[in-house]
Amino acid sequence: MGRGRAKAKQTKVARELKYGGPQTDFDRLQAELSGQPAPVYVETVAAETDSEEDPYAKYYEDSEDEAAK
Repeated sequence: MGRGRAKAKQTKVARELKYGGPQTDFDRLQAELSGQPAPVYVETVAAETDSEEDPYAKYYEDSEDEAAK
């Protein structure tokens, strides 16, 4: 007794490995098998500028506004 929970966990892990494995990148596989260099995926990141408005600015206490009141 007591082996049921352990066996159930092993079965669950085995199923995840069998059916839910890593996704295959077929473009990269095809390039590798044909001897061509693999495609390079570049992730673009937008540069932050000072001109963007701070979305949390309304929550900051501004000492100049408080002094003017």
